[in-house]
Amino acid sequence: MDRREVAAVLTYVGRLDPRLIRTDEGEARSQLNTWHELLEDVPMATGQGWDVRQTSRKRIVSSPYPILPADVAREWQTYYRERLARHTDPTPMADPDDPETWRAELLARRDAVAAGHAAPSEHRELTAGRHRPGLKDQLAAVGSYIPAAVRAELAPYRPARAAREAAIATGGPDVLAVPCEWCHADTGEPCRRRRISLDGSARGNAPRATAHPGRIDRALAAQAQAPAA
Repeated sequence: MDRREVAAVLTYVGRLDPRLIRTDEGEARSQLNTWHELLEDVPMATGQGWDVRQTSRKRIVSSPYPILPADVAREWQTYYRERLARHTDPTPMADPDDPETWRAELLARRDAVAAGHAAPSEHRELTAGRHRPGLKDQLAAVGSYIPAAVRAELAPYRPARAAREAAIATGGPDVLAVPCEWCHADTGEPCRRRRISLDGSARGNAPRATAHPGRIDRALAAQAQAPAA
């Protein structure tokens, strides 16, 4: 702020808190010099939510002590750091083979964000923009990260998963998407054989290749209630 803007701020805060009013010309000049020294780098207002008058008013309302220029300067530093913390430096439009221009554009954008002249570029912009042509077709061609031939070779070693994948491929329910009330298997875990001895203790807990009938019924019910894609 220049001296005229600082004088306007002093007039405003003096109207809200008469203790800041200086009637002596020398004292008023000294007060203006002090405020201008500390607030010279602080803007009066920006288009991104900063306003010295609002900041001063909040300070006067929240504190019983007279407001100091350092209070306003500290609020500006907090505003400044918070905006830079949310900024992710989007890729400049300049040619990356021209490092000086590329860096100048990067720093100019950062200074504009910190000064409140531009909005921060947050993390969502990292995935914004146009996709490369043909990307969806390439992803569809890749399919699963496990090739079909390898998946077939692994099927004998993980029968529960193989049965689950086969059922889903034919339009059946995902039985592991619901817990089993019979063997108490959690969601995503295969059912287990529960062998109970005569005294009530468990004698076996081996995983089953197929789910218990009750779990299949619950999966069918969940599939029927699911909204159509």
